[in-house]
Amino acid sequence: MPIDAALALAAEPRTGEISWTTKDVQLYHLGLGAGTPAADPDELRYTLESRLHVLPSFATVAGNGSPGVISGLSMPGIEVDLARVLHGGQSLRLHRPIPAQGAATTTSHIAAVYDKGKAAVLVMRTEVADAEGPLWTNDAQIFVRGEGGWGGDRGPSTRPEAPTGDPDKVVERAVREDQALLYRLSGDWNPLHADPEFAKLAGFDRPILHGLCTYGMTLKAVVDTLLGGDVTRVRAYDTRFAGVVFPGETLRIRMWRQGDAGPGTGTVRVAVSAVERDDAPVLADTIVEHS
Repeated sequence: MPIDAALALAAEPRTGEISWTTKDVQLYHLGLGAGTPAADPDELRYTLESRLHVLPSFATVAGNGSPGVISGLSMPGIEVDLARVLHGGQSLRLHRPIPAQGAATTTSHIAAVYDKGKAAVLVMRTEVADAEGPLWTNDAQIFVRGEGGWGGDRGPSTRPEAPTGDPDKVVERAVREDQALLYRLSGDWNPLHADPEFAKLAGFDRPILHGLCTYGMTLKAVVDTLLGGDVTRVRAYDTRFAGVVFPGETLRIRMWRQGDAGPGTGTVRVAVSAVERDDAPVLADTIVEHS
């Protein structure tokens, strides 16, 4: 069997060392579309080293390593065809604000393997800490078509209830034609996002935007619109990838404020769609927890 759930779950965690500089943070922010207008004080917080703060979704690229999806496929007990793999979702927990430059230790392991019948879902967990303690925890949900059916745990079956009523805020964010080319410089070199011929082999008529780029663009919109531009207020950020985005399209980001998620915290529910394709869903089940 290509996926040996018991072996994958029992495997020793992998550790590694990562580091990043202000240049890495600035490049990541530019890859999300930050810096427009270039002299806007709110945008300079993302682009100017003397004022730099770090959008928490930078955690998905810090150290320029392979995204959790790719590293998860190299774990013991996991032998699958990359063409059958989809990035199903991403979860991020912040233990404290991410410094603009630093070094840290990563510890990664397969936290769960679910049997969905016609597919398997792997949860690749990466915990990151520096000399001062834990920084963040990333979970990448990896969907593998055709690898289920061994009678294993099906995993959680419930999804968050969809928000009701009119959103508190709706914004639109344009995706530049070259945005995937810039974003991939932060470490995800998958040719699906740059090479038209490779994209056709994968079933797309042209390259698609990285899901984690949409993920970052969406968090930036929430921070700038509902959290007063304060990145340190973000406590957690979860999403499910529901569709693709093509460079040159426009994201429509709907936001609903919701009640407390605990003492001193609240939540923002978010839905993201592609304007030019009749609001085709892009991100779903998206929740930002904040202080």
